[in-house]
Amino acid sequence: MKGILGTKIGMTQIWKGDRAIPVTVVLAGPCHVVQRKTAATDGYEATQVGFSPKKESRINRPQMGHLKKAGVSGVRYLREFRNFKVEGDTINIDIFSEGEKIDATGTSKGRGHQGVMRRWNFKGGPASHGAKKWHRRPGSIGQRKTPGRVYKGKRMSGHWGTDRITVQNLEVIEVRASENLILIKGAIPGMTGGLVVIRQAIKAQLNQGKGAK
Repeated sequence: MKGILGTKIGMTQIWKGDRAIPVTVVLAGPCHVVQRKTAATDGYEATQVGFSPKKESRINRPQMGHLKKAGVSGVRYLREFRNFKVEGDTINIDIFSEGEKIDATGTSKGRGHQGVMRRWNFKGGPASHGAKKWHRRPGSIGQRKTPGRVYKGKRMSGHWGTDRITVQNLEVIEVRASENLILIKGAIPGMTGGLVVIRQAIKAQLNQGKGAK
């Protein structure tokens, strides 16, 4: 499964004929091949890649030794792609083409500790006469005597965001290899400057496999 690492630049729109298409712009690659894992040595087939330069003084010695063994200077991110055989030591954005389907993985924006109205879209308490300091509360969470506890997964206030989210079957609208940019239709989770992992769409591969049978 081919893939590449990038950083989210932001959203814009481009015109295709008389249609305006919303796209997310991602600066992807070049990614350096750090390690090739095989079934004989590691138990599975994968390619480990590094992306985004980082000062060597900010990398610990074991990781720096791992990078130097591959002839790679300091990188900020290391990720693996299963069953992805790479020719050469660098992965560029031209491995993807216009119209191809991809899966994009990012980390959602962190929003800190939030109440139930913002986190779960609760309607809140009544705003009528006599309702005092009750407008944004969740209401009762008990079950009287049975079961005598709060169920796991109960929707309550708490930390919201910084979750790993994958959006599947997004379409590649344009690839600008000279600028290392890929324009993807729709939105991708994460903040501007955040890491984005772009992979070949898993569902597209499954559909191809069904067609071959």
